[in-house]
Order: sequence, then C-alpha cells, then structure tokens
Amino acid sequence: MATKTELSPTARESKNAQDMQVDEVLIPRKVPSLCSARYGIALVLHFCNFTTIAQNVIMNITMVAMVNSTSPQSQFNGSSEGLPVDSFGDLNKAPESLSAKAPVYDWSPQIQGIIFGAVGYGGILTMAPSGYLAGRVGTKRVVGVSLFATSFLTLCIPLAADFGIVFLIVTRIVQGLSQCSVIGGQFAIWEKWGPPHERSRLCSIALSGMLLGCFSAILIGGFISESLGWPFVFYIFGGIGCVCCLLWFIVIYDDPTSYPWISTSEKEYIISSLKQQVRSSQQPLPIKAVLRSLPIWSICLGCFSHQCYITATALLTLSCALSTLCQSGIYINVLDIAPRHSSFLMGASRGFSSMAPVIVPTVSGFLLSQDPEFGWRNVFFLLFAINLSGLIFYLIFGEADVQDWAKERKLTRL
Repeated sequence: MATKTELSPTARESKNAQDMQVDEVLIPRKVPSLCSARYGIALVLHFCNFTTIAQNVIMNITMVAMVNSTSPQSQFNGSSEGLPVDSFGDLNKAPESLSAKAPVYDWSPQIQGIIFGAVGYGGILTMAPSGYLAGRVGTKRVVGVSLFATSFLTLCIPLAADFGIVFLIVTRIVQGLSQCSVIGGQFAIWEKWGPPHERSRLCSIALSGMLLGCFSAILIGGFISESLGWPFVFYIFGGIGCVCCLLWFIVIYDDPTSYPWISTSEKEYIISSLKQQVRSSQQPLPIKAVLRSLPIWSICLGCFSHQCYITATALLTLSCALSTLCQSGIYINVLDIAPRHSSFLMGASRGFSSMAPVIVPTVSGFLLSQDPEFGWRNVFFLLFAINLSGLIFYLIFGEADVQDWAKERKLTRL
C-alpha cells in the first residue's frame, strides 16, 4: 500500500505533464507578424491588386488624350493621327507637350461608355468560377496566369485601338476576364494561409493595393500621357504587371506545408489555428440555401452599390477615403458567415458587383447624351440612391456568424 501511495503522486505529476504538453500542441502560440511568411503573402497580393486595378483604371485617364473631344456633341466614330486642335481649330496652338505620334480618335460619349464598361463584362462571367477554380486547382495557378494575361493585354491596348473600336472592345472584355479572375481567385489562399482571427487583417493588407493602384494610376497617368504619349501609360503599367507576375510565381505557394522559406514555428502556428475549421471535400455547396440566404444577398448588394462613384472634389475625395472601409467589412464578410465555401461565394459576390462597372458607364453615357448640361447631376443622384439602398439592406440583413448551411455536417447511414 505504501508503494502505491508513493507512486500515486508521481503518476499524477506525469499525467499533468502530459496534459500540459497536449495543451501546448492544441493551443497555438502566436508567431510575430513582422517578417512572417503569411504577411509576405499578403504583401505580394497587395502588389498584384495594385497592378490589376491600375491597369483597369488607366483607360479612364488616357481617354482624355485618346479622343479629340469629350463633349457629348462629338458623334463621329472615326480616328485621326496627330494632335487635337483647340477650340478655334488652330493646330499650331495645340499643347506642345503631347506626343505627335500618339493617335487621336473621334469617339462619342456612348462609345466611350461602352469602352469603359467592356472590362466589366468579363467580371460577370469569371468572378465566381475563378474563386471556385482557385479552391480546386490552387490560387497560384489561377491568379498567376490571369495576372500575366491582363498584363499582356494591357500592352496590346494601343495596338488594338489602332486596329479599330471592335478590336479595342474585345480586348477590354478579355482583359476583364483576366482581371476579375485575379480578384476573385485570390481569396482561396486564405483558407490555408490565414488564421481565423487574422484573416480580416491579411485581406485588408492585400486589398489595400486596389486603392493604391487607383491612386497611383490617376496621379501619374496624366503626367505620362503629357510627356511621353498615352500609349506609354499602357506600356509602363503592363510592364509592371509582367514583373509582378514573375514575383508571384517565385514567392507564392498554395499552402504553408510546401512553402520553402517559412519557419517551423509559423508553420505549426498556422496549421494548428486552422484545425478548428475541418473541411470536408465531400460536402457539396448548398446552392438552394445560399440563394435563400439574406446575409449573402446583403453582401452582394453592398458590393454592387459600392462599385457603382463640388466642393465636388472635396466630397469625391472624402467618398473615396471612406469607401475603403468596405474592404475590411463587406468584401470579406463571406469569410465570417461561410468560411467553408468562401472561395466560391467571394467570387460570386464580386461577380454580382461586377455588373456595376458595366451598367454605370453605359447609363452615364446615355444620361450625358440626353442632357449635356445637367447630365452629371442626374448620374450622381442615381449613384447616391444606389449606395444608400445597398447600405440599408446590408445593415438590416448582414450577419457575422457562421450560417447553419455552412457548418460541418456528419453524414450518417441508417
């Protein structure tokens, strides 16, 4: 009995030690974010989003230099070589800084609206499939190939415009297919790289590249057009995209287990953090439940209304600044309510919102042609109504908890 009494505390101590070891394995130790692999992935995605959005926006800047008039009275759709003339028709008084070799086209506001909106047609078709495909074959392939495609097509824009309006519109549509595949396919990477409590931060870092890309393209696009000619805007940003694509294929891996430069502690931290989200590849996407889910529709409508944009300058600047808060709210809300199907649903919501870049330029061109003097006022009133309705719908039906149809279900057989 004495022997048993002496061994009993030792056995208890041994058991407690084992429990402490188990707890250390189950409870992940947070790895500092500075210089970590997962934040490096977010930074690379930041530059990819910077490149993609810059390539999307530069047409809005170069259009001023590409056409000889942006007024609604221009109805002729031909093209001409040389400098735009001034209001008195004097070619010699045209701005000397513009390149004489850059072609100038006569495009009406309706044609310009179609050119602006053409890139959005691709988004409607590819945003959701790209997210689903990235979840199946890997984000590295989907985003990498799409990034190269949009960069190459950006280089081809001046040549396509020279061939004719049809070639330019087709090029823009295919470019939209590629750009939206980059945006829709990137979210699948956080299913294996993003610890649940860090996903919002990681996604925000990656998505903030969109704002920087838009800002940079608007800031320097005009300077490049004035000094070198508008074709060089496409050449420069297309070349940046090719370099970024090379960086993508070298640095990015689909999961931390295959990443060659990640530390052991960070790898264990990410893997142990994701063990709580067991994913069954056999569980299908509940399409009917998704279509009946008001939180999903609130995300889609919120993204749509956000995509649709005086003291005008002050209000527009403030609007752009505040709209960036949507990146860490509406746009990644799917990761909260349905992490299991986030890659597809993120692409689906983005795809739904991509109808806005198609509809808005076309409708704006129509309103401007109908009322050249007050057309812009009607455009902004319409956009205000769309934004407000999307906000109200999201505030009423938006959720942050995992939905019942997105939870793990154990299949039992009778």
